[in-house]
Amino acid sequence: MTRKAVSSQSLWERFHSDRPVRRSFFRRFLRWGGFAFVFLVAIVFGGFLHFADSIATLRPPLEPKADAIIVLTGGYQRIDQAVELLRTGAGNRLLISGAHPTTTPSQIRKLTQSPANLFNCCVDIGYDAIDTIGNAREAAKWIHARGYKSILVVTNNYHMPRSLAELKYVDPGTDFIPYPVVNSDLKTKNWFTDPNALRTMIYEYAKVLLAGARNVTGLGRPLGLRSQEQSDDPD
Repeated sequence: MTRKAVSSQSLWERFHSDRPVRRSFFRRFLRWGGFAFVFLVAIVFGGFLHFADSIATLRPPLEPKADAIIVLTGGYQRIDQAVELLRTGAGNRLLISGAHPTTTPSQIRKLTQSPANLFNCCVDIGYDAIDTIGNAREAAKWIHARGYKSILVVTNNYHMPRSLAELKYVDPGTDFIPYPVVNSDLKTKNWFTDPNALRTMIYEYAKVLLAGARNVTGLGRPLGLRSQEQSDDPD
């Protein structure tokens, strides 16, 4: 047998002997990748169930009391509830964060049927925030300017986890007390059979995951303010 034939045979044997090793590695990679994918899906799904249960069981404190109150705009039901808390003395002052620039104080007062003296003395309206991150920044400026230590946060129940996460990220030294506005009783209602409720829960859960990742990494955080002024938060 010639040297060339021996060399060709050696290369052929080496190539075919490597194929089972490569195939075995590829199979292990697919197997462990599949396990990792299933594990990740289970974590995300379990997290969603925990999120949904926490939203369904979230209730306002029986005797709410704080230095001040902040309501994140998104519906007049939230503002109505916040004004009522101010009227009953749950807080000394109210910030309505994220109002549209064309909305006047008199419009809000009339829509909430608030007493003029209460609204004039103790209600501030923030027009700078355009999203939840902006709400947190706008609120932090207001809190620090007035030296408040505890704040009642008024927003919808499904919006509360993300709101608290953004507020605590920007202002970890303030005690934020959730006061959820419950539009429907998710505890007794089969919300998972309601397409609109289920869609809202999934959409909000995805936003909570994104906010958590953003706050951990510090990346991809928009300013969230109309003024585009830089603030003194942890970014």
